[in-house]
Order: sequence, then C-alpha cells, then structure tokens
Amino acid sequence: MDGQDFVIRPVGRVESSLARREDAPMQGSEGAPDAWIVFDDNACEAARDLAVGDDVLVLTWLHEANRDIQTVHPRDDRSVPERGVFSTRSPDRPNPIGLHRVEVVDVDGPRIRVRPLEAIDGTPVVDVKPVLRGEA
Repeated sequence: MDGQDFVIRPVGRVESSLARREDAPMQGSEGAPDAWIVFDDNACEAARDLAVGDDVLVLTWLHEANRDIQTVHPRDDRSVPERGVFSTRSPDRPNPIGLHRVEVVDVDGPRIRVRPLEAIDGTPVVDVKPVLRGEA
C-alpha cells in the first residue's frame, strides 16, 4: 500500500451555530451545541434507520485542519510539553478525521439533530456508526 492515496467521499455535512473554528469547544462535553447532520441524497438510504435516542459515532473531515502539524501543546497550553498529535485529540494532524460521540435527538427526513457536536458549520461528515453496547 506504500504510496497509495485513498478517496473519502462525504456522506453529508454539519449544520451548526458554530461558524468558526475558534468558536468550537475542544470537546463536545465542554459546551458544544446541538447540530444537524444533513445527509447527501446518495446517503439517505444508509441513514434511514437512525432514530431518536441512538448513540452514534460521527466521523468528520476536519477541513480547516493543518495537515503538516505533527506535535502540539495539548489543549493549546504552552506550559504542557509538546506531544505527538496521535496521543492527543488535536484537530491538526496528517489525516484530520474527527471522532464525535453524540446522541440523536431528532430525525427530520435526510437530517438528524445530534448533541453535543463541536464540529463547525459546513464540516464534511464521512461516516456514522452506532455505539455498540459496552463501548465507552
């Protein structure tokens, strides 16, 4: 697989009151608002069984991330030594895939409202997976 590129196609996008990266909390549990995931027409069938009360993992493409960053001060705290991004939740990383555990709180056709979601408005959604019983 050396030298191969992978194509990831979005299945939808986030509609959120968070307009800028600076507006977003670092984690959903730190005050992130409800947001809508709007599925593309070609993914509506895949989303048809999502229901209110479901806990799901939303994978996003953090489109404003800096892909050249390999080390960060965790939580942007300069008093903390730098760490490799793979040991942090930094959005800046070689492949900026976001992972968000959320609850479905509304279903409206090709849209689901989830909470809490710290992704900014317009963030591409690349997958949604159910949280399996016993998963943290």
